[in-house]
Amino acid sequence: MLKRIVLLLLLVTASAQAAGKKPVEGVVNLNTATAEELQLLPGIGPAKVQTILSYRKARPFKTVEELVRIKGIGRAMMKKLHAHLAVSGPTTLHVVGAGR
Repeated sequence: MLKRIVLLLLLVTASAQAAGKKPVEGVVNLNTATAEELQLLPGIGPAKVQTILSYRKARPFKTVEELVRIKGIGRAMMKKLHAHLAVSGPTTLHVVGAGR
C-alpha cells in the first residue's frame, strides 16, 4: 500500500513537471513579494508579474480576489492559485523539492 502511495505521488509530481507546472508550497504575499517570488506561482509569467507589480504600486491588494483584475487571470486560474495567495504576512512560497 505504501509503495502505491509513493508511486502515485511520484507520478503526480512528474506529470505536473512535464506539463510545465511547478509543484509549490506556501503562500505569496501579493503586496510584498518580489518579481521572482510572484513568478513561482503556476501560470504567472513575466508579463503578468509586471502587471501585478504595477497594480499594487497604484493600490495595494486588499483581498486576494482582486487578482482577477489582472489581465490574463480569470476565475479558473484564481481557483488554482487561491491557496497560495495572501495580502499580509510573509511570503513562504517555494518549489517543492527545491531548497528554501
